[in-house]
Amino acid sequence: MVKPEKMKATIGLPQAVALYIGAVLGSGVLLVPGLAADMAGPASLLSWGLMTVFVLPMALVMGLLSAKYPNTGGVSHFVTKAFGERAGTLVGWFFLMSVPIGAPVAAITGATYLTTAIGLGRIGTVAIAIAILLVGLVTNLIGMKMAGKVQVAVVIAILVVLVMAVIGSVPSMHGSNFTPFLSHGWVSVGRATAILFWCFIGWEAVSHLSEEFIDPKREAIKGVTIAAMIVGILYFLTALSTIGTRSYGPTNSAASLVLVIEHLLGKSGAFVAGGTAVFICTATVIAYVGAASRLAFALSKNGNAPKSLSLVATKYGTPLGGILFLAICFTIVVALYSTNSVPLTVLIQLPNATFILTYLGGCAAGIRLLRDSKWSVCISWISFLLTAIIFPFVGWGLFYPVLIVSVFWMAKNSRKPLPIKLKRRDSV
Repeated sequence: MVKPEKMKATIGLPQAVALYIGAVLGSGVLLVPGLAADMAGPASLLSWGLMTVFVLPMALVMGLLSAKYPNTGGVSHFVTKAFGERAGTLVGWFFLMSVPIGAPVAAITGATYLTTAIGLGRIGTVAIAIAILLVGLVTNLIGMKMAGKVQVAVVIAILVVLVMAVIGSVPSMHGSNFTPFLSHGWVSVGRATAILFWCFIGWEAVSHLSEEFIDPKREAIKGVTIAAMIVGILYFLTALSTIGTRSYGPTNSAASLVLVIEHLLGKSGAFVAGGTAVFICTATVIAYVGAASRLAFALSKNGNAPKSLSLVATKYGTPLGGILFLAICFTIVVALYSTNSVPLTVLIQLPNATFILTYLGGCAAGIRLLRDSKWSVCISWISFLLTAIIFPFVGWGLFYPVLIVSVFWMAKNSRKPLPIKLKRRDSV
């Protein structure tokens, strides 16, 4: 039996840190260090250094809002408080409709790394991707206490492998690989910085879990600060290893992490890299399933989504309706991919614009809601401007949020009561 109720508070500081890291340290670490190095050469380290500095304000704005306004609605709730229900609901739907595509893409990415390493084909990729998605769904159904523990274990495994890869690659680093430093000019550094932005989106996802923080002020602010420092340093060191060992190039950039680990473990490094990819993408899926299912619950509870999405599993106190909704969406997306109906490149581009618009909405809300602190408003503005700069690069992916806006507008207008003209009755 299920009934709508408030989510249970079970997330402590270690789980919060792991959820933040898992949401941000996604498939980007598998691909972007090599792509950025190929684009800007050794000077791409300047891009990583810049983003490592800017990642803290980007993370803190979501942490501050979560601490002050803990709610399963997350960014949607923040925007509602700042700009009204219609704007908040629209931002909520932007995020909610990003995850049904983004999570399967992450799962397929991790599965592809592993199947490439062990020599399995497309069927193996689909099977492993389904397993990753099931882990994300089941751990969130059992509860965030369990999901948080799984996330902690997964993140520790990721950190151990990446740190070992970085340390192990040191003997293979050569000064000649860092020269010429500015091999592609200053413009390439700017282009690389724009690419790196994708590695640092994800802080907004955990805001939807803030109602389940045991102590929102402690978990949100301390958790996001610790996670931001760990993620920034880890990304930079991975990029340093990629460039120092020259594990990139026209044919190698998309698999730079595999090459870095091979420097440490030889050919067997590909198997370790494949396993690491599965762990990384599983962590991302767990975080985003948790965020989207709780957002579905919040939207439904406020009358802005079907009532079935507000169902809560009585035994676990988790958003059953949202989890079932995501399970159906995941099934459709994986089916489209497995039958070659929609290529992965198309699936990757669809949620980009909606993720960025969600983040823009959250930063704008921070500017208005955190006015009691000049420091908080300042970091909100920094995050907003950084996000706004990257938005024009989404390309044709902009059509996806346009479609969501169109459906949202039609749904809202269809609910308006028809005007009824009353005839005036003269008195007799």
